[in-house]
Amino acid sequence: MNALKRLSFVMENPVVYWAWQAPFAAAKFAPIERHNDLSNVRRVLDVGCGPGTNAPLFAGIEYVGLDFNASYIETAQRKYSGKFIVADACTYTAAPEDRYDFILLNSLLHHIGTDDVRRMLAQLAGQLTPDGHIHIVDLVLPDKASLAGFLARSDRGDHPRPLDTWHELFSESFEPVVFEPYTVGLFGTAMWSLVYFKGKARS
Repeated sequence: MNALKRLSFVMENPVVYWAWQAPFAAAKFAPIERHNDLSNVRRVLDVGCGPGTNAPLFAGIEYVGLDFNASYIETAQRKYSGKFIVADACTYTAAPEDRYDFILLNSLLHHIGTDDVRRMLAQLAGQLTPDGHIHIVDLVLPDKASLAGFLARSDRGDHPRPLDTWHELFSESFEPVVFEPYTVGLFGTAMWSLVYFKGKARS
């Protein structure tokens, strides 16, 4: 599509991925920390965990990270405690007894087609404890021309979605608790439009 998308394969390298994400990681995660007390979390499933980007935030908590990229998982296993599994999030199914009070999808779903997103979220709803929540951060496709819109279309993920589409998808399997749009950038310039969603499994 353009030079940024054609070069996206370099992000498959864990070092390159970490270097690109590091300046923005805290800002992306900020709404989750603002709306939740992480010290009360018991068991985390981090779906699309990359090279362990989020793992340090859950130190001392039972943590399971999944990612399709074996190099990411190898890097995470070397650097962090916790359990890391090479798995396709679209087809992974945990053991029936596995339940988590905190399921995280950080910038994953804009890489995945709508049918697979629906199937994945329905499956994850069944892995929440009764008091648990899913936490989703993902890329929003703005409805007006902007730098954030250009970067969303240039992203290696082919499925950035407008806010109303995200809300509809999330709400099919989860009762919304928080749905918060926000921006992340540098030096006061918004580079990405994002949304944070917190939800409970529908009964």
